[in-house]
Amino acid sequence: MKKAAPKSFEEALKRLETLTQAMQSSDMPLEDALAAYQEGNELVQYCQEKLAEAEQKLQVLDAGELKELNLDPSE
Repeated sequence: MKKAAPKSFEEALKRLETLTQAMQSSDMPLEDALAAYQEGNELVQYCQEKLAEAEQKLQVLDAGELKELNLDPSE
């Protein structure tokens, strides 16, 4: 049974953390471990796509130039 696609980057990241912990802390049967690994790969791909989209939007907002984020309010 295929899992539903994540609704957000944060949801995908949380699911990845859960999968990683489950694989590290239990005696997961091989079939389940392979399914978890496959799902994890799909989640990583999803996260990479979302990060690439965000970077593209930032480049558009900054007229094609990525600028260093400065959180210092004094400047």
